[in-house]
Amino acid sequence: MSFEDNSIFSRLKKQAVDIPALRVYIIRLEPAIISHLQRFKLPIIIQSNMEKPMDPKTSKKPIPPKKKASSYWFTGMLLTAVAMGSVLGCFLGPRALTLKPLGDVFLNLLYCTVTPLVFFSISSAVASARNLRRLGRIAGWMLLVFILTGAISSCLMIAAVKIFDPARDLNIPMTAPPMPQEVSIGQKVANTITVNNFMLLFNRENMLALILFAVLTGLAAQAAGVKGRSFRAFLTSGSAIMAQIIKLIMLYAPLGLGAYFAYLVGVFGPDLLGAYGRAILLYYPLSILYFLIGFTIYASASGGREGLKRFWIHIWPPSLTALGTGSSLAALPANLEAAAQIGVPDDIRKIVLPLGASIHMDGTCLAAILKIAILFALFGRDFSGPWVLTEAVGAALLAGIVMNGIPGGGYIGEMMIVALYGFGPEALPVIALLGTLVDPPATMVNASGDTVAAMVVTRLIEGKQWLLPTPPKTIIPKDQTLNPEPSVPPEVCLQQG
Repeated sequence: MSFEDNSIFSRLKKQAVDIPALRVYIIRLEPAIISHLQRFKLPIIIQSNMEKPMDPKTSKKPIPPKKKASSYWFTGMLLTAVAMGSVLGCFLGPRALTLKPLGDVFLNLLYCTVTPLVFFSISSAVASARNLRRLGRIAGWMLLVFILTGAISSCLMIAAVKIFDPARDLNIPMTAPPMPQEVSIGQKVANTITVNNFMLLFNRENMLALILFAVLTGLAAQAAGVKGRSFRAFLTSGSAIMAQIIKLIMLYAPLGLGAYFAYLVGVFGPDLLGAYGRAILLYYPLSILYFLIGFTIYASASGGREGLKRFWIHIWPPSLTALGTGSSLAALPANLEAAAQIGVPDDIRKIVLPLGASIHMDGTCLAAILKIAILFALFGRDFSGPWVLTEAVGAALLAGIVMNGIPGGGYIGEMMIVALYGFGPEALPVIALLGTLVDPPATMVNASGDTVAAMVVTRLIEGKQWLLPTPPKTIIPKDQTLNPEPSVPPEVCLQQG
């Protein structure tokens, strides 16, 4: 019987992966098939599914994977642009304001894509979910991870303000701003998750309402069955097209971010050394340490060495975008791309990241505790005791939820803090200016925290083996159920001489 005539080999031939000078077939085989192959005295190379592919010639030396330098190259360009923009801002000072339009172009392009990107990402992920139970597990673990990481960041800032008093020698004249119209908590919740006009869904300030609508759209498309097949394909295609648009926009990122950093350093630099110098001296180092050390711990716990390596390779584009633009939503497109390159499954990243951009704010929790501590000191209140500190953590988590991931969204959270603790209206401008000064690193922590949270959720859903080194591609016919016995290695490579 010839190689081509045999039905088994014909099926294997369609699963071939070309390697220079060789053709290697990679499948999962049952014992009966292995013995059938051995009758033809073909060389068989057995390897574990979790090992690197072996060289069929030697069966010893692994085939070295091709290194992808594009991620390193692009990250290097962004870091260089940020450094050059910062230096330029130092020299230009307030005149750096003239460079802001170049940064606004980048920010506006990202904002134009955020709404359709969030809609297509979430709706396509829900519509294509074959297991609604898995979808529920993703949502449950996601909320738990969001709450725990936010609480951890809040507790870190509480410890920091106890060690280093940010309000010492702080003397700020207080003027009462106009207070907004009071709205009940129930009405605020209703206005946050729903809108009364379909067109309002496309306003990025109504992001939670858009997310809810996208989830409902995905569930409806799935429930439609065969009749909804074309629409589900449309959602999937839309998600893929938006990903390509983001790649095109990111080509402009070095110039846009460089201009924005020049503007930030030139315009806001002097304020960092003013009346809020002590608070800034506390917040900036702590947020950077949380970014470097905290996320290293999270990434390592979720993906081991491989996860840690991938995280720090791919996290720089979204983190620098967030740092320069002050918007978690503006960093969302780059965040989705980074999570895909890290290896986070599509259904997890397309649900966790858009929701995280609206309700998961570790950097905001750090800032909220700092603001509360300063207001307690200015108004002569005692910022201590289990109940007071627990209430502060809860207020910080709520402040993160109401931010909605947009520049200036912190003003809403600051109003909530003032109202929650019963401070006078003159307290609002105190923390409003502080919020503006700490916004860049806070947003960087917010956006990067969404990516590492997606990795943690993946670890909880998929198990600890989710991010091992990528094995050879294995193609299994859909109609073939393979249950190899424990004594038989799970993967076999066969060489055709």
